[in-house]
Amino acid sequence: SEAADMLGLMHYMDIMRLITVMETTPATSDENVTVTDTKFSHVTVRLYLPRREPGGLRRGMVYFHGGGWCLGDAGMKSYDHMSRRVSNELNVVVVSVNYRLAPQHRFPTPFEDVYAVTKFFLQSKVLAQYKVDPARVCVAGDSAGGNLAAAVAQQLLEDPEVKTKLKAQILIYPVLQALDLDLPSYRDNENKPVLPKSLMVRFWSEYFTSDPSLREAMASNRHVPAESGHLFQFVNWSHLLPEEMRKAHVYRGPTFGSAALARRYPGFLDLRASPLLASHAQLRRLPHTYILTCEHDVLRDDGAMYAQRLRAAGVRVTHDHAQDAFHGALMFISWPLDLAVGHRLFHRYVEWINENL
Repeated sequence: SEAADMLGLMHYMDIMRLITVMETTPATSDENVTVTDTKFSHVTVRLYLPRREPGGLRRGMVYFHGGGWCLGDAGMKSYDHMSRRVSNELNVVVVSVNYRLAPQHRFPTPFEDVYAVTKFFLQSKVLAQYKVDPARVCVAGDSAGGNLAAAVAQQLLEDPEVKTKLKAQILIYPVLQALDLDLPSYRDNENKPVLPKSLMVRFWSEYFTSDPSLREAMASNRHVPAESGHLFQFVNWSHLLPEEMRKAHVYRGPTFGSAALARRYPGFLDLRASPLLASHAQLRRLPHTYILTCEHDVLRDDGAMYAQRLRAAGVRVTHDHAQDAFHGALMFISWPLDLAVGHRLFHRYVEWINENL
């Protein structure tokens, strides 16, 4: 991808997206679940409807896939496998969203797509059509999808048109802030497989622009202007992370960057991109939350800090931290590798949904 991009043959993310293409499967129903590709509010979704009689109203889930806002598809084998199992085993109507992707569709388009789908699904007439209990609906997502789920849950609280309240939000190794890209987790896992720091920085920057100046500033953690320095209180890991995650790392405080750069690309300071920047007053109204973090993951500390801030705001939080897992581990339940850790994490995820949704 780097070579093709440097030679001007193809955009970096277009090459990366070949992974998505190879993994994507058609919408195929089986004896347990009816699966269809359709549109909610003009956005493509993959809909999973349990075939068995509900014996009452069903639960509902709106799911957002990961992939750094640039990759991924609801029809990828791992996502299809997860959605199918959740729908069948827990009698859940799953709406898995194929939001538009960067760099063709930059921030805030992916957020606007997932928000439109969620708002559409939460309408009383739509919930009734699919026999979904309005008191048992959640948003969920992994990685960049966890970012979108967190942002959607926050935005719904400010929308007077939405009457249905979420019962839960499920954030699987979510990315939640773009202010500090020098957290202990970024240092510890800078060159770990699946999501090294360089790739996460590329995802972040491509979400906003292909201008390499933003990517270079983010890579050196010098992209936040001094006038936004007050926001670092929301991501100050020196008091938001437990001691075992801080380890021997020393908090150095922010090194400020160009105000002009932030004016050109203000998205990384936007709550819809960095939900961890929400105030205490905003957080306190959020629903019951499940957060999964993995030790060998640059995003580990984002989830841990959000869990701490939500608890401090009085929100019920279940924070599962997997010491032996890496970013994307849950997705490996359908891969030939058949990793035991993925099955264990998926089992815990399903168990939590069954007990709390």
